[in-house]
Amino acid sequence: MKTEVRIDKWLWAVRLFKTRSLASEACKKGKVLVQGIQVKPSRNVKVGDVISIRRNPVLFSFKVLALSENRMNAKLVQGFMADVTTPDQLELIELARISAKSGRDRGTGRPTKKERRDLDDLFEPVFMDEDGDWNFDEVT
Repeated sequence: MKTEVRIDKWLWAVRLFKTRSLASEACKKGKVLVQGIQVKPSRNVKVGDVISIRRNPVLFSFKVLALSENRMNAKLVQGFMADVTTPDQLELIELARISAKSGRDRGTGRPTKKERRDLDDLFEPVFMDEDGDWNFDEVT
């Protein structure tokens, strides 16, 4: 059994990248870190290394449990790596998912006049008088 494997081969084998060339390209762009250090595609990884992959805005982290140069069935991946991504990074995924839902649907264009008025009513400050000036006297 091998004691070291190229990082681009391992990333492809455990299905973190669809092709080995995509894994190599991510390494070249500085999106792959081993023990917090940017690596080249030819860098060898060992069992126990922690590999981080930067996919904006999240930094995913995986611990190497076993080595393989051959692409494997998705069911077998659990035996070769463990997801050690921190909870704060996982929160970023959820925040990105929520923020994507909050905006207008893509391709709907600018808001209509009625939609704009509804938005203005939604975000209009509570303490404005008829002239549009702030009225702090009514604050309780």
